[in-house]
Amino acid sequence: MPGDVACLDIAPVPEGRQRSRFLAVGSYDNTIRILSLDPDDCMQILSVQSVSSAPESLLFLEVQASTGGEDGADHPASLFLNAGLQTGVLFRTVVDMVTGQLSDSRSRFLGLRAPKLFSVLVRGRRAMLCLSSRPWLGYIHQGHFLLTPLSYETLEFAASFASDQCAEGVVAVAGDALRVFTIERLGETFNETAIPLRYTPRKFVLQPKRKLLVMIESDQGAFTAEEREGAKKECFETARMGENANGNIEMENGASGNDDKEDPLSDEQYGYPKTETEKWVSCIRVLDPRAPKTTCLLELQDNEAAFSICTVNFHDKEYGTLLAVGTAKSLQFYPKRSFEAGYIHIYRFVDDGKSLELLHKTQVEGVPLALCQFQGRLLAGIGSILRLYDLGKRRLLRKCENKLFPNTIVSIHTYRDRIYVGDIQESFHYCKYRRDENQLYIFADDVYPRWLTASHHVDFDTMAGADKFGNLYFVRLPQDVSDEIEEDPTGGKIKWEQGKLNGAPNKVEEIVQFHVGDVITSLQKASLIPGGGECIIYGTVMGSLGALLPFTSRDDVDFFSHLEMHLRQEHPPLCGRDHMAFRSAYFPVKDVIDGDLCEQFPTLPLDLQRKIADELDRTPAEILKKLEEVRNKII
Repeated sequence: MPGDVACLDIAPVPEGRQRSRFLAVGSYDNTIRILSLDPDDCMQILSVQSVSSAPESLLFLEVQASTGGEDGADHPASLFLNAGLQTGVLFRTVVDMVTGQLSDSRSRFLGLRAPKLFSVLVRGRRAMLCLSSRPWLGYIHQGHFLLTPLSYETLEFAASFASDQCAEGVVAVAGDALRVFTIERLGETFNETAIPLRYTPRKFVLQPKRKLLVMIESDQGAFTAEEREGAKKECFETARMGENANGNIEMENGASGNDDKEDPLSDEQYGYPKTETEKWVSCIRVLDPRAPKTTCLLELQDNEAAFSICTVNFHDKEYGTLLAVGTAKSLQFYPKRSFEAGYIHIYRFVDDGKSLELLHKTQVEGVPLALCQFQGRLLAGIGSILRLYDLGKRRLLRKCENKLFPNTIVSIHTYRDRIYVGDIQESFHYCKYRRDENQLYIFADDVYPRWLTASHHVDFDTMAGADKFGNLYFVRLPQDVSDEIEEDPTGGKIKWEQGKLNGAPNKVEEIVQFHVGDVITSLQKASLIPGGGECIIYGTVMGSLGALLPFTSRDDVDFFSHLEMHLRQEHPPLCGRDHMAFRSAYFPVKDVIDGDLCEQFPTLPLDLQRKIADELDRTPAEILKKLEEVRNKII
């Protein structure tokens, strides 16, 4: 060999043959060579692949041919060569099963450690276990090759393991311990841990120092936890007295009927008991998500319910980071919306952020549905009033307010001196605060009425929002208007005083529109994997999660828009509804490619895949590679 050998692997023996066909050799000169093991040309170099760094581990993975598999499509047999490089990258390429030539190379960053590759058995098929900074599993699911991180600690070595108790297990070395485990819930994107709460969670914020979750929970027409336990105990005692009166009748099998003694009336199974609608129950919880355990739980009294929460650092640094919670007392929606009072509670963190201590409580004239920190002060949306507060000794002090919002403020975001206010019925309003004049004014708003359910600040001029009809949209302030506002010494105040059509002088433009078909309750900008692209994550009221990834090149936009167009024509929905009509249910779909539709391409018959690929001047393998690249940028 021309260079020192770093690693090698022998391909699996094909069905109907007695010996393997290929040997892969990785060298420290950053190359991978495929050698023949055929007796006629043994050790003959068939192909050479250059890689970015020296390979640490090699593994052949064979995919058996299938007809009408899990996804209903036919898949030919194929052989993949996987290489773990010293830079932490997994390199994957297709090996021609006849000539040994390499093609269709793909790579993905897995972690800071060089991946070590091991063959394991999953669902009766060969799969690949990659051990880097965290373990990853590569396997075939419904015709797709999925590479998924495992929710487990860092492993050093691993091997397949089978016994009577564990048919498809893995034995692995973790530090100085030997672990035997099985891999479950294949095909799921996320691993979840359920943490039971007292009431329905409404909002939460992150405690900045210890990274603890501080959340508010509230329910209408419900009992407190103590009242629920008391009612349950009273029910048990009544049932027990009835049993004693009947002579302790036993069941036919001789059991006393107390097998479900732990919790025979589980609230999770039978539902929580209800009381009159005038009653509210609510609490504030500090939760350590790593443990997971609750470090502090404050129950609100006097029929108060919490509706908003935020962390705030006031100019006065005496207390550091404080917690602001907006509550309402005896709130009713029917027959007429009414309440006794609204409050803003200010808490400080004690015991290293694990507990809360009430500093003071300020009464306000509306329900504070939105709170946000702004330039060392607290912004509060109280009904249709946007108000700026500062911290006082016994209560919050009013500094400035604007009463010109149309309905009810439900969200507030800030960036520099701009304030982005979400109205419950009238979409977004862009505001500015002039410190020298101590004045808040609106300089731009939206032309479309939107019933906001979620919002998120994207950049200086752009906001993302969702309405209660299942639409997701982005609005952006035109660049020339934004520059004019920033360069104007009055900050657009003169135009604001003049007004336009009973609204702001400037209007935002809708740049993205997409109908999800489910009410979106949360929006967040995040990157889910190291080195992955930043995307907008949304959650819906029915429990689904989705992501929107921005394209960085015009070529990608053209490719996926044409692929979506062909799939609309060649693969219509099962019930016959037009795909574009669905995505444009309320507003015409704009500048969004439906990834769920594009992901159905691998499930099409091979002749239909080739037909669509020919229309796009590509091969089916190139389309599948493109889909995998975009998927790997998200998760």
